[in-house]
Amino acid sequence: MGNANVSNVTIRPEEAEFFADLAKDWWNPKGKMASLHQVNPVRLEFIRTAVDTHFGGDSRGIRPLAGKSALDIGCGAGLVCEPLARLGAAVTGVDAASENVSAAAAHAEAVGLDIRYMAGEVAGLDIGTFDLVTCLEVVEHVADKPAFLADVAARLSPSGLLVMSTPNRTAASRMLLVGAAEAVGYVPKGTHHWEDFVTPEELEALLANAGLEVTERRGIAWRPGKGLHLAEDEALNYILSAKRAA
Repeated sequence: MGNANVSNVTIRPEEAEFFADLAKDWWNPKGKMASLHQVNPVRLEFIRTAVDTHFGGDSRGIRPLAGKSALDIGCGAGLVCEPLARLGAAVTGVDAASENVSAAAAHAEAVGLDIRYMAGEVAGLDIGTFDLVTCLEVVEHVADKPAFLADVAARLSPSGLLVMSTPNRTAASRMLLVGAAEAVGYVPKGTHHWEDFVTPEELEALLANAGLEVTERRGIAWRPGKGLHLAEDEALNYILSAKRAA
């Protein structure tokens, strides 16, 4: 992973190996990755609004990313890549675990979607820049966050849009996302390391250092009867959009 020009491999090998072991179960909505299936519509709702706002598209259009390129960093088995392709984008998915990339490519072929998947770290791949870059539930698994975000920013075209989501580092997230969620099997044990979570303020500062400014930020909250939804409450998880700073 990585290449000779990168002093630090940003994705921890044990993190990539952990998620690689889950590859075969990734597309099972009732399997070990069920939590991702449940949050995916919420993330896509934010992405769609951010795309329409940033690119000035018709919010009623069914292919707002037609003619645009998209990169999903830490793509797993393609849960975000496939909806982006259906929205019209030419999609590239990158993941540090080759097992995930294999599972993603097989699933895309089975459903008739043309998506380019690549294994490795984004810094070590010669893939150019993209109109849309998504990086969802990834930065909390990264050892060197400034180096990783510099790599992410380098993949964004001058007029591009970045969307990131990640758990917040709060007492609530420690109790619910790590303790309770693993105890009841909502996420596999070892999925989250609370001390690696990043607060919204920390992430905004890290993005600013990478030359990006945040344009919108929402919490992803949960409540009985409504489930996961976009909200002002950022105590558990949040999602944001960013662009190159003026």
